[in-house]
Amino acid sequence: MSCHKRLLWYELVPIFSFLGLKGRCRNCKTKISIQYPLVEFATGLIFASLFLKFSGLFYEHFFMFGITFDYYAVMFSILLVIAVYDLRHKIIPDTLAFIFGVLAFVGLFFFDGYFFSPHIPSVLEFFSGVIVALPFALFWLISGGRWMGLGDAKLSLGIGWLLGIPLAFSGMALAFWFGAIIGIILLVFFRNRKISERGMKSEIPFAPFLVLGAFLAFILDLQIFTFYG
Repeated sequence: MSCHKRLLWYELVPIFSFLGLKGRCRNCKTKISIQYPLVEFATGLIFASLFLKFSGLFYEHFFMFGITFDYYAVMFSILLVIAVYDLRHKIIPDTLAFIFGVLAFVGLFFFDGYFFSPHIPSVLEFFSGVIVALPFALFWLISGGRWMGLGDAKLSLGIGWLLGIPLAFSGMALAFWFGAIIGIILLVFFRNRKISERGMKSEIPFAPFLVLGAFLAFILDLQIFTFYG
């Protein structure tokens, strides 16, 4: 971004190019942000975890595996982009949240559970996104945006449709726990006056925690809460 030199193929190999270049542009020697290898590593970790989760399908029905893996790889890639963007700019882009929500809603008609199987979703599945997003919307409405941003509600709408109610609420629980832990660490060790005066949400974007919680709940099939229906 400094010298605008077109990168060659061997400068674009995830992680290894960053290490080979020692974190600097080969042309102008400007430092390259650590964000790039971290996002590349996170993406590889997501893809590897998805492969392991669906590995049984890979050996039994390769075509079904391809559709299932590609769908969830795209969905969690979008979530990763949203998390990084919110971390850097403290805002969730409406366009990305909308695309994610639409794809998650469409997935209701093509994925039964985790696997590709066209079907008509149940009433509970149909409204799962709204049910999961409602608490965030209420937090935003009651607090006037001080406790929770409206972008978090928009993001949780798609997460509810993607994961279903049990997994989505489990992911939400993890997100709040992770957020609380990070917030306490910042308050105790950094003593940042802005955090104490303006509130945790003003300094700590919540989307990364939502994305991490959703990913762990999905990969581990984590159901903290039991729902009967």
